[in-house]
Amino acid sequence: MGFTARVSSDREMVWDHQLKSSYFKLDSDSKEANRVLYHKKSFQNIAILSRALNLTTEEVCEALLEGNADALGTELLESLLKMASTKEEEQKLKECEDDSPVKLGSAAERFLKAVLHIPFAFKRVDAMLCITNFESDVEYLKKCFQTLEAACEELRSSRMFLKLLEAVLKTGRCMNARTNQGDAQAFKIDTLLKLIDVKGADGRTTLLYFVVQEIIRPQGAHLFSTNNQIPKSTPNEDAKRRKLALQAVSGLSSELNNVKKAAAMDSDVLGSDVSKLSRGIRNIREVVRLNQAVGLVESSQKFCESMNSFMQMAEEEIIRIQALESVALSLVKEITEYFHGIPAKEEAHRFRIFMEVRDFLTNLDQVCKEVGMINE
Repeated sequence: MGFTARVSSDREMVWDHQLKSSYFKLDSDSKEANRVLYHKKSFQNIAILSRALNLTTEEVCEALLEGNADALGTELLESLLKMASTKEEEQKLKECEDDSPVKLGSAAERFLKAVLHIPFAFKRVDAMLCITNFESDVEYLKKCFQTLEAACEELRSSRMFLKLLEAVLKTGRCMNARTNQGDAQAFKIDTLLKLIDVKGADGRTTLLYFVVQEIIRPQGAHLFSTNNQIPKSTPNEDAKRRKLALQAVSGLSSELNNVKKAAAMDSDVLGSDVSKLSRGIRNIREVVRLNQAVGLVESSQKFCESMNSFMQMAEEEIIRIQALESVALSLVKEITEYFHGIPAKEEAHRFRIFMEVRDFLTNLDQVCKEVGMINE
C-alpha cells in the first residue's frame, strides 16, 4: 500500500510535542527506567524527516508492517535503525502503561513504544534499508567494474604510453650497454617511478626529464607532418614540432583517466561491497521467515510479499554484478601479468599497477611543465 502526502493542520504528527533536554520524562523514583533512554538526536532526525514526508506515527508503523520502504526513505530508516535497543530495554518500554510510575509523556516515548510493538521492528528496518540502498549500491559497483575494464584497455591500447615505455627501455639499454642488462627486452612498471631518482651529472636533471626530451623529437616530427614524412628541419619548425609533441606527451594523463580512477579503488573493499549485497538478501530472507512464523495476518502477508518480490529481482541483479566483478578482475590479472611478468595473486595490492602508473603520470606532468618552460 503506497502513501501520498496529505497536508492537514489538525492531525497530530510525530513531532507535535516539544522535546525536552531529558528526552524521557521519568519519575524521580524510577531510576531503573533510565536504561530505556535513547538518543535524543535520533528522534529529532525522525521528527524532521517525518514532517517532510507528512507522516504520522501510525503511518510510519503501517509502512514498517507492510514493508513499504519507499514511503519512509533511506534517511528516515537510518535514523530509525540508530534507535535500536537491547531486548531488555525494549521490554521495559513495552511495559510502560498509562498507570505505570514511568509515564509516557512525550511524543518520542509514545513513538518508540508504537514501533516496538511491531514484530521484529528493527530487523524490518534493516531489511527495508537494504532495499532503499540497493539500486545506488549496484550502480556504484557497476561503475567501478566498468572503470577497471576501461583502465585495462587504456593501458593496452595507449600508443603514447607504449612509446614512453619503449623510450625508457632504449634509455636503459644505452645506460647498461656494457652490462648483462644491455640487451634487456622488458622492465617492470614500477621502474617508471625510479626515473626521477636517477639524476645527471648536474645533480638536477632527472632520467625522466631526459626521456621526455628524447621522445618529443621523433614523436613531434610524426605528429607535425601531414603526409607521414618528416618535414624539412629548420630551427623554427623544430621548435613547433617539439611543442606539439610535448602536448601529446603531457596529454597522456588525460588519456589514462580511468587508470587514475582505478588507482583509488581497493579490491578488498569492492569484494566486501559485493558480499554485502548478498548478505543483505540473506538478512531479508531471515526477517521474512520470522514474520511467517508468527502468523500470516494481512499486514505480515503484505510485508512478506513485498520482500519476496524485491529478493527475486535483487538476486538476479547480484548474479550480473558478480559476473561483472569476475570479468573485471580477470582483466586486471591479465594486464598485471602482462606488465609485471608475475602472477597477479602474488601482488600485495591487486590494483597496484594502476597506482604505479598514476604516480608516474604525476611525475610526468611535472617534468612536462619543466620541459615546456625551458623550450619556450
